[in-house]
Amino acid sequence: MAKKVLLFADVGIDDTIALIYGYLSRQVDLIGVVADYGNVPRQMGLRNITYLINLFNIANQTKVVLGAEKPMTGEDPVFYPEIHGQYGLGYIKPPDLPEGGFTENFYEVVNLINQYAGELVIVNTGRLTSLASMYILFNDLMKKVKEVYVMGGAFWVPGNVTAVSEANIHGDPIAANIVFRYARNLTIIPLNVTERAIVTPRMVDYIQSKGKAKIIKPLLDFYYEFYKKRNPAIKGSPVHDALTLMATVKPSMCSYQSLPVHVSPNGTVTKGQTIADIRPYATLNNLESKHRIAFNFDYQVFYHDFMSIMTGELM
Repeated sequence: MAKKVLLFADVGIDDTIALIYGYLSRQVDLIGVVADYGNVPRQMGLRNITYLINLFNIANQTKVVLGAEKPMTGEDPVFYPEIHGQYGLGYIKPPDLPEGGFTENFYEVVNLINQYAGELVIVNTGRLTSLASMYILFNDLMKKVKEVYVMGGAFWVPGNVTAVSEANIHGDPIAANIVFRYARNLTIIPLNVTERAIVTPRMVDYIQSKGKAKIIKPLLDFYYEFYKKRNPAIKGSPVHDALTLMATVKPSMCSYQSLPVHVSPNGTVTKGQTIADIRPYATLNNLESKHRIAFNFDYQVFYHDFMSIMTGELM
């Protein structure tokens, strides 16, 4: 049976690759997408999601929910057009939203959790503001969620915003601390593994030739151009968010440790740093749970599943 997945996303390029994977995989039933700020402003994220679900003809089966516009820090969010393009989709300019706009409907998340109580999997690939809001407003209700997967953090590896901080956690460290304190059955997929989920230009060309994964080439060509400038030795584009969604249905792809996690809330360099307490006797204030953190990664499992889903061929 396919997993019922509610995706919280700040739809840029790698979120889009995750959406395409979710649409094509028979193991994933993408019941909804929460449009958050992050890679792009919330309204642009909504525009991108609307474009994508219409492109793949899943508008009737995937609800779209408006999420957060700003972080709990009260700061103005920082966007990254150099990484994801002016509109968040690389070279692609999505069409404008229909006339009349889109009404606030965040309470729809509550309806989806009740509808799929005990089987819903939440996957958060952007800032954690909207998800944290659910734990603040509906903490008991969140116990009905089966699992939560978060793309975020960097543990004893370099960050991608500061020397120690990853973008999703850095963008709202207050929200991250709330989620890490209250979430149960939480799996964190950090840069430790996502930066190794590389899709090479040769893989992209082969996927494009099969015609199932629409728009993947202009997306990942743009992404690779950015990463190549940052690191000339890199062999392709890391698909951070797709890996996080894949982890929900491919348990052998990553190996994990369960540790307490705290996020540094401020500091020029340390804001957003994810700190895992490896002391065997450690409990953080006796309140936080240990969370499952991915540290190791089997590229062959990733390669065969990603290519099989994106091409429709068994690899």
